[in-house]
Amino acid sequence: DYQYGTVAQTCDQRTAIGLARSKDIDLRFFLPPPPLPKIKNDYPIEDELRLLLVSLPQTGLDPCVQYFTSLALRESSQTLAAQRGGLWCFGGNGLPYCETLSKIPSETVELFCLQALVQHSKVSSHCDKIEAKGGLQLLQRIYQLRKDSAKIQRNIIRIIGNMALDERLHSSIVRAGWVSVLAEVMKSPHVIQSSHASRALANLDRDTVQEKYPDGVYVLHPQYRSSQPIRADILFVHGLLGAAFKTWRQQDVDRRLDKKASEGEEDYSQCWPKTWLASDCPALRIISVEYDTHLSDWKAKCPVEAHRKSIAYRSNELLDKLRAAGIGDRPLVWVSHSMGGLLVKKMLVDASKNPEMDKIVNNTKGIIFYSVPHHGSQLAEYSINARYLLFPSVEVKELSKDSPALKELNDDFMSFAKDKKFSVLSFAETLPTHIGSMIKLHVVPLESAKLGIGDLIPVDVNHLNICKPKKKDAFLYQRTLKFIQDVLAQEL
Repeated sequence: DYQYGTVAQTCDQRTAIGLARSKDIDLRFFLPPPPLPKIKNDYPIEDELRLLLVSLPQTGLDPCVQYFTSLALRESSQTLAAQRGGLWCFGGNGLPYCETLSKIPSETVELFCLQALVQHSKVSSHCDKIEAKGGLQLLQRIYQLRKDSAKIQRNIIRIIGNMALDERLHSSIVRAGWVSVLAEVMKSPHVIQSSHASRALANLDRDTVQEKYPDGVYVLHPQYRSSQPIRADILFVHGLLGAAFKTWRQQDVDRRLDKKASEGEEDYSQCWPKTWLASDCPALRIISVEYDTHLSDWKAKCPVEAHRKSIAYRSNELLDKLRAAGIGDRPLVWVSHSMGGLLVKKMLVDASKNPEMDKIVNNTKGIIFYSVPHHGSQLAEYSINARYLLFPSVEVKELSKDSPALKELNDDFMSFAKDKKFSVLSFAETLPTHIGSMIKLHVVPLESAKLGIGDLIPVDVNHLNICKPKKKDAFLYQRTLKFIQDVLAQEL
């Protein structure tokens, strides 16, 4: 222990980050986070968070973030007012309202404020302010206090990962003790936790990582430094109720497990691209992206969300992030589920019109579509409630059968694909999906999943399980693997 301690004290920043990104590293190589200054008892953590939020500029923020930040501030100030017995309720209507809010558990308020901070941390000038106001130390304090809340810890690591995109903040992040925390979380058995930590460390590691990983772009493999060269990239794009990890888990065998998984429990979050594909194709960089999911965490609909609904908006936002992450520098295969496939088509069509994105287009070797509604979904004919369950944040007119936007996208994509001659493989569901207790429908019928190029393979599963193989030797996984190996045969 003494020798490890000596090494830990003499390690410079680059060595510490390099060690944290080494496989099976002994955690004694890292100094624990520095002791935090004592705080007065009557000054709860959420107030400190609120003060930090108040001090950040409201400009340059997405209108939804402004809305949720004001919500977070209102929630916490009302709790405060009720505790102090005062009437200070901005936005509220007097004492009764204040009193009900004081019963909101502080953890919920903290989560609310942290989610607002996540959005701030996407703006680099705001990151400077967070650092200047002692935000890195405050987050460290909350992290240590909330060891029991995976969600709070994950939001905090996401903020650190966003701040690490700016090299000027690296020494502050290291001084605040984050390297030892991230090294420990890298060892977590939960793929979501470890991937958040891995992203933050990759952004800190400027010695061996050229790319930067913006918010929502996660490397599933390789998560550690490796001497093995990366030959090609595989990019996973989830559908609209999906996420970077849970969409690509192994199919749930047990109904009880299924309920747990759908409630976002992390007990069941195996991620087959990270476990199976990485061991079968170790020379690949496997990336999973996440988009738009932060809004569902607020349990509230953003009133100013209209601009985010279109596939075009998402395409531009994601293309910029992917270029930052070096997508296009190597041969590339896209893997998409449901609406994610429409997004992939839109990104490729958009990229083909932008000379700066040439690399992404020219290096695309293949695309896998899992139940993608190329020609719309029956869902559009269902009640608003049913649609909201499946595609909560996209305009349904984009999805309805024969929608002009979908037809135009498909025509553009087909002429582009025939010109570029990359390989395409499509899977289609043949079983209906249960939505709630009342509705049972084929979300993407066979004729809509049919693109017109490449193979179309019907599989006896429903819409949610089409991208979740039951086990490693299942047809779904083996056929996917064969496609990737064939398309990238030269590189692999």
